[in-house]
Amino acid sequence: MSHSVQGKTVIVTGGSKGIGKGIARVFANNGANVAVVARNLSDAKNCAEELNEAGIGKVLAFQGDVTDRTSMQNVAKEVSEHFGGIDILCANAGIFPSASLEDMTNDDWDTVLNTNTKGTFHSVQACLPYLKNAEYGRIVITSSITGPVTGYPGWSHYAASKAAQLGFMRTAALELASANITVNSVMPGNIITEGLEGMGEHYLKEMAAKIPMKKLGTVEDIGFAALFLASKEAGFITGQTIIVDGGQILPEN
Repeated sequence: MSHSVQGKTVIVTGGSKGIGKGIARVFANNGANVAVVARNLSDAKNCAEELNEAGIGKVLAFQGDVTDRTSMQNVAKEVSEHFGGIDILCANAGIFPSASLEDMTNDDWDTVLNTNTKGTFHSVQACLPYLKNAEYGRIVITSSITGPVTGYPGWSHYAASKAAQLGFMRTAALELASANITVNSVMPGNIITEGLEGMGEHYLKEMAAKIPMKKLGTVEDIGFAALFLASKEAGFITGQTIIVDGGQILPEN
């Protein structure tokens, strides 16, 4: 348990499902106040209800669209008013539709970049006034190994968005260091989520076989990495990335 996040308020964008839900669960289990933000309020409420019923920390649902600057400003204001401030932002919201280069449209490209990259910018900018008033501020971005390190057919727009997040992270870390705000990133490999589970047992086994640890990661694995970067103990770490992939990127072939 990281006692330093107890009583802290964390916003998790894209927090109602998948990796975001795992991040929300880990922070709640460690005593944080968690604001689950999703475009669909019903999904956010279902997630908050499930996590609260498990007897863990205080989790509340908020509706927000990371592609809309005003929406995220309103979310940050609502969360701060309810919890008395914002200490941590987990900028996790992201989409990963598939499209080949030959078939990809401008709308396909813009939709992914607007959500994954501009959405990170909107979320960070909206939370900045509150993070600056915190004892110390923490920003943790969910990027990916795809783009910054590896590639995957059909995901050129996704890869570009994830690599762009890291460039944003490094400059944001420089700009915000004087305000005692750190900015770091977690880069997941193959993680078991609702979407992957629907691909079937054979597909999951094939994916796991390519990982040196011979298993897929869990959403909580990403949550614990985010928890560390958001902790008081990680206060001298900024502009850095943690790859959480079971060794997936290590083999030469």
